[in-house]
Amino acid sequence: MTGFTLSARSRRFAVVLLSSAALIALWGIASLFVSDIILPSPRRVIGEFAAFLSRPQFYLALQATVRRGIEGFLLSLLIGGVLGIAAGGIPAVEALFRPLLSVVKATPVMSIILLAFIWFRSGTVPVFAGFLMAFPVVTQNVMIGVREVPNQLLEMARIYRFSFRQRFFHIILPSITPFLLSGARSALGLTWKVVVAAEVLTVPRHGIGSSMQFAQINLDTTQVLAWTLAAILLSAASELLFDLLAGLLQPYKRRRRLHAHSGAV
Repeated sequence: MTGFTLSARSRRFAVVLLSSAALIALWGIASLFVSDIILPSPRRVIGEFAAFLSRPQFYLALQATVRRGIEGFLLSLLIGGVLGIAAGGIPAVEALFRPLLSVVKATPVMSIILLAFIWFRSGTVPVFAGFLMAFPVVTQNVMIGVREVPNQLLEMARIYRFSFRQRFFHIILPSITPFLLSGARSALGLTWKVVVAAEVLTVPRHGIGSSMQFAQINLDTTQVLAWTLAAILLSAASELLFDLLAGLLQPYKRRRRLHAHSGAV
């Protein structure tokens, strides 16, 4: 079974590698027929990105975007998690917040950013926009997780007179952890996109999006794509780190299975 899993992963990796190589090859061929302003070659873009690594301005921009992304993500995780637990356990809370969640999900990202630009400073707009667009994802996933808590475990907790702390940490939290992780991973990817888009529109002093906007004004397509590459790598690295940290929560999943087994017995 393990051999099959490794083989399947190897095949997926090979497919991703081949498709990426094909995409870069098509990009390189297309760049031969147009000017660098329209589409620079992959070699020029990668070379420009490599040059970024020796410039202090790159790290200032990266640090600013990372800080805003983490702030927006943690806010969405905290508020979305609390609201999801409350809405999943109390129907009245869900009914109260459902219109708000529906409106936020239906509102275009650019509208959120432009309105936030009226309300806040340019450096705060990416944090607010990232939070507002990501927290409904976390809320709904946690809400579903609360509803999936096995009734027999809750009944067992009532019979043995578990305190709220015991019910939360030994039953509710292990049960909602997979749903929370799924929602958090989706929210993380969304947060980076919204934060960079907000930086492009609001142009704070430092940020990946701000640098992209300055490059676009100067018609420097090579730099625009190099900054885009930086944003892509940032998102990929954060998701990889998130998956590694999520692996530390495996004991919660095992505890959930043990609780479910003991409850069934």
